[in-house]
Amino acid sequence: MNTPPLSFASLAQTAPNPASGGYPYRIRGTDLDKNFVFATLQIDPTLVQSAIGAGGHQTRKLKIPAVPSTGTHVLGAKDGTLQWLPTEEC
Repeated sequence: MNTPPLSFASLAQTAPNPASGGYPYRIRGTDLDKNFVFATLQIDPTLVQSAIGAGGHQTRKLKIPAVPSTGTHVLGAKDGTLQWLPTEEC
């Protein structure tokens, strides 16, 4: 699932009158918390690297070795290192 629980762009488009406290002038802290918790992947920090995401914002992505250009491989761990392991064609 790649979509956060709340889309602030959608909330702003369907906002009631801002004078009555509607989006986009007032964002609920609990709504922000839901999205931040949803977006926080719980994983070994050595498998994460910084990247640039949507809108130019900093994000994180998994460190996965480059996919081999030939042969059939599976992603696995060998001697504590994540790597592509050669295997037979299926």
